Amino acid sequence: MRKPAPRRVAPSAMPRVKPISRDEFDRRRRQLMKTMGRDSIAILPAAPVRMRNNDVEYAYRQDSDFHYLTGFPEPEAVAVFVPGREQGEYLLFVRERDPARETWDGRRAGPEGATRDHGADDAFPVNDVDEILPGLMENRAKVFYTVGANREFDQRVVGWVNSLRAQAKHGRHPPHEIVALEHVLHDMRLFKSKAEVELMRESARIAARAHVRAMRFTRPGLNEYQVMAEITHEFSRARADTSYQPIVGGGANGCILHYRENDCELKDGDLLLVDAGCEFEKYASDITRTFPVNGRFSPEQRALYDIVLEANLAAIAKVKPGNHWNEPHEAAVQVLTAGLVRLGLLKGRVPALVKSGAYRKFYMHRTGHWLGMDVHDVGDYKLGDQWRVLEPGMVLTIEPGLYIAPGTKGVPRRFQGIGIRVEDDVLVTKDGRSVLSSGVPKDPDEIQALMAAA
Repeated sequence: MRKPAPRRVAPSAMPRVKPISRDEFDRRRRQLMKTMGRDSIAILPAAPVRMRNNDVEYAYRQDSDFHYLTGFPEPEAVAVFVPGREQGEYLLFVRERDPARETWDGRRAGPEGATRDHGADDAFPVNDVDEILPGLMENRAKVFYTVGANREFDQRVVGWVNSLRAQAKHGRHPPHEIVALEHVLHDMRLFKSKAEVELMRESARIAARAHVRAMRFTRPGLNEYQVMAEITHEFSRARADTSYQPIVGGGANGCILHYRENDCELKDGDLLLVDAGCEFEKYASDITRTFPVNGRFSPEQRALYDIVLEANLAAIAKVKPGNHWNEPHEAAVQVLTAGLVRLGLLKGRVPALVKSGAYRKFYMHRTGHWLGMDVHDVGDYKLGDQWRVLEPGMVLTIEPGLYIAPGTKGVPRRFQGIGIRVEDDVLVTKDGRSVLSSGVPKDPDEIQALMAAA
């Protein structure tokens, strides 16, 4: 009997990179505990389950900090890090195995799986955390914990500390300081490892394919939500999810920075602004492209688009080691302001207009943000009162734009209702930069050629 031919999988559906390895999770934990010091303990709860409505839950997404250190995907878990503990430094408190609940809600690792599959040195049922954790905190000078992220859990941590204080006369010594865990952990997360960079490249590749698909699909008479459906379909077929609610804004809707409705008809002669990224293996992409609904830029649209693209390229050129965080923004503002003066939309000398912030009438946000496990990723933008210096391994977005809403005073009507943003994901490398989102065109002639060939 002939064996059936293996099922072919579309290349876009085949993951090109591997998830973060157990060895890397272990390195992260060791780095954290080395920074903490041996007289400390760190406590980190998993993200809680969130209810969408009535008894329907949102799809579960693990807390980024918790995932970064553990890779453990379940809710109702607590990770504890105890440097120098002889019986094991990394502990997990997790749900116990429960065949009845697993029939309804899916498989659980249980304490045995937490050690076998997720690298914990020791694991306990999460219902025992109130009994065990105070003992682990005893004689530790510092508790590293993120206050305010989980209000309910805050009260439990305070309760454990207070229970030890109440027994001080019996010789039990409570921690005397709670230190912000995020201060240490988020600086670690700011610098991406080689494995993280590869996941972010894949996330950007998937998102780029989705944007190209949107360009090829778009035409007058469609609805914004139909374009969004093409984008999310491309994400899903590559085993990725949206990293945020896509913005699909036609015409004047592109002037709304966080447009969410995505329910208007696409009109001949309008531009379409698509801001959409995906999350692949917990790592996000964030890409924006703006293109004509009918496949051809009008003269006014092209004039504004060329300014934004020039600003995008000028800002990207400033992404390199040794430059500070604000230099890409400064470069973008300079180009945008000069371009607006050329078109007569601003009047005056460019340096004075930049200093006064006159451009903010048309460009009211900054040029980028950190990118990683979160779309607006963690990490300080300033150290003290100085902008942070860019270093290899950092990833940021570059996203200049111009937004001229209908009815903007002093602006010819032919420019009104045009919103344009061009956003890329950029890795700081040893020698300069790498644009992770280069797989989707942004040159206007290339965009028109792509749409004409669809």
